[in-house]
Amino acid sequence: MFDVNQWGKAELMFDKKMVWMEKTARRLMLLVGGVGLIVIYSGFFYLMFKGTDTSVLPWYLLLSPWVCIYFGLTQARQLAIILWFKQKLTRK
Repeated sequence: MFDVNQWGKAELMFDKKMVWMEKTARRLMLLVGGVGLIVIYSGFFYLMFKGTDTSVLPWYLLLSPWVCIYFGLTQARQLAIILWFKQKLTRK
């Protein structure tokens, strides 16, 4: 079957590929979120300042780029954001 060294080497190569893929996916989420933030909010403010009724737009349209940005962050930063929101939303 497999030798221990060969299996460990294959597993290590798979781990490196998964780390690379995860980093690439996070960067892509950050890029999509950043571009979406610029496009969606500039269009929203353009319609708002033009005087067009923006109540037709769903509320989650404005939140969707922030979701992409959140999932593009590392787990430590995601946890820090959750703790920050918890601190801001709780009363003392």
